[in-house]
Amino acid sequence: MRQIDAEHAIQVEDLGVRFRRGRRGGRTVKDLFGGVSRRAQAGEFWALRNVSFAVRPGEAIGVVGRNGQGKSTLLKLVAGVMLPDEGFVRVNGGVAPLIEITGGFVGDLTVRENVRLAAGLHGMPRGEIARRFDDIIAFAELEDAVDTPYKHLSSGMKVRLAFAVVSQLEEPILLVDEVLAVGDKAFREKCYRRIDELLSEGRTLFFVSHNERDLRRFCTRGLYLDKGELVLDAPIAEVLARYEADYGTGAR
Repeated sequence: MRQIDAEHAIQVEDLGVRFRRGRRGGRTVKDLFGGVSRRAQAGEFWALRNVSFAVRPGEAIGVVGRNGQGKSTLLKLVAGVMLPDEGFVRVNGGVAPLIEITGGFVGDLTVRENVRLAAGLHGMPRGEIARRFDDIIAFAELEDAVDTPYKHLSSGMKVRLAFAVVSQLEEPILLVDEVLAVGDKAFREKCYRRIDELLSEGRTLFFVSHNERDLRRFCTRGLYLDKGELVLDAPIAEVLARYEADYGTGAR
């Protein structure tokens, strides 16, 4: 097995992921035992191809590009929930993924039960969950909904709960994929302050967003993906300028 360089938190080399149109693509662990053919088939396309970069501990990386260019796929690969068809991803340490707000939550379980479940799935020990439970609920502002089934929460409440759980994890790498766009302004500011705290602790941030202000606030470096390829790896201001020149302000 190829080893990650000691000075890198994340190392990506010649990364490629092939999807099939009309069905969800990317390899899972199950596919490894299902005889998935590596030959190109009709209707397949490369969601990512020939992507290489390395991230040092403590860096804050903004990933930009229009919708459908491979940004979320890249975060899922770093999180380890998807496997590449080509190349490799190596991560030095655990990740705290805030990628899909419904991930790890069960509709019929209460908020209380879901906190225990989601935190446990992320690897938080039972005693640590108990110690941090009140902080998670207070951050999510769900004190009056602790025994409410998750399925009855609004989309904003679900985002608050997901962020509250993930932000309490002590993993060195935080993955955030556009989910903060759903919350109200006051809660977004609370999340921003929490991200600032995590960055001040030396955490590594991978941040996907279409919000230029947020990218400039948190990130010092940017990765610009277009048509599944890494077009530019540079300081965030340079990446945003190139993106705007290519597609204009507000490109999605």
